[in-house]
Amino acid sequence: MNYSLKRILRSVAALLPFLLPAMAMGQDTSALDTGDTAWILTSSALVLFMTIPGLSLFYAGLVRGRNVLSVLMHCFVITALMSVIWLVVGYTMAFSTSGMEAGEIGLNAFVGGLDKVFLSGVSSNSMWGTIPEPLFFVFQMTFFVITPALIVGAFAERMKFSAMLWFVSLWSILVYAPVCHMVWGGDGAYFADMGVLDFAGGIVVHITAGVAALVASLMVGKRRDYPRSQILPHNLPMTVTGAGMLWVGWFGFNGGSALGANGDAAMAILVTHISASCAALGWMVLEWLKVGKPSVLGIATGSIAGLAAITPASGSVGPLGGVVIGLVSTTLCYWMCTKVKSRYHYDDSLDVFGVHGVGGFVGTVLVAVFVLEGLGGKGGDLSVMKQLGVQAFAAISVAIYTLIVSYVILKLIKGWIGLRVEDQDEIIGLDLSSHGESGYND
Repeated sequence: MNYSLKRILRSVAALLPFLLPAMAMGQDTSALDTGDTAWILTSSALVLFMTIPGLSLFYAGLVRGRNVLSVLMHCFVITALMSVIWLVVGYTMAFSTSGMEAGEIGLNAFVGGLDKVFLSGVSSNSMWGTIPEPLFFVFQMTFFVITPALIVGAFAERMKFSAMLWFVSLWSILVYAPVCHMVWGGDGAYFADMGVLDFAGGIVVHITAGVAALVASLMVGKRRDYPRSQILPHNLPMTVTGAGMLWVGWFGFNGGSALGANGDAAMAILVTHISASCAALGWMVLEWLKVGKPSVLGIATGSIAGLAAITPASGSVGPLGGVVIGLVSTTLCYWMCTKVKSRYHYDDSLDVFGVHGVGGFVGTVLVAVFVLEGLGGKGGDLSVMKQLGVQAFAAISVAIYTLIVSYVILKLIKGWIGLRVEDQDEIIGLDLSSHGESGYND
């Protein structure tokens, strides 16, 4: 062996301790895009910001002072609990593609496999498109967090804390994860193979949360003094502050769903803002005409309706779609929250179904029309009528599935530990009775 060959072999041997760990990491990171990664890092923070503190403050201001801490507690504990469930089993049920093939309808068309339990096989070098898979995990985790947090507004001021924990835990596994997989699971997933359009969660987030909220409000029952006496928010400045945080956070919710720093993200943010603005103004005008005065609660609620409605359409429609979806959603949500709710006296305390359920359904259906290039959209693979059929079928199917599973979960919990606090606990407020603390006084 000549001298130069010996030198080469010695050099390779010296490098082996450094080369082997890199080779063992497995996946190629050459597809990594730092701009996309930076944007989804930011978006993940924005969506988490929507739950704590955004949604927490929005809801806390709407309840009576003796229950404000209980609502804050609900949102906070759900953030922590859902994060752990997502790590253990939620992510793999939603996004594992093990054994999936396009066009085949088997178990994997409806729910993911279990190969990524506890993020098994996922490292810092694992990729999801142009971003690290751990970052995709975190971004989708924030959606998993906020969806059950939305539901708590329906049974605010009267549900047992333990019952709430069991409900959101089981619901997230049995409803959210399978629906998420069917819509966003890619080739081989049931609704994805149909060509359903749900850019950021009209079906996955808002329809599931809205329907579950309606079921929960009916099964837990009305608050003691509803509807005999008017129940007023205890702190509207807190609610408006939360609404503003939600509006800003929604840029990450919808813009981040492009999974890249690109034109789709830019248009998603644009139409999100336009829809929220039109919906806020629309609610204000409707209320002004109806009761003679525009309220800050009304304009804040209208903005949330517009944000919920544009969510499924945000990556597919243009500015015109944002305007129409915002105006249509605020009109229907206003009608649901005022006329329908007062007519049937169901106690959806903070109008989760009326705003998120109805708004999500509006956007899910109207995207089939405003996706057309002639109306400023990106264009779709299906005709308008076929897309309408796919959108309506997916929305209605998910609503029915959510209704049935939510009912069964609540029924089981009711028979086991009960759903509702005692009358005396409700009278003194959940802050003291459930948590031994006091925040605001009525």
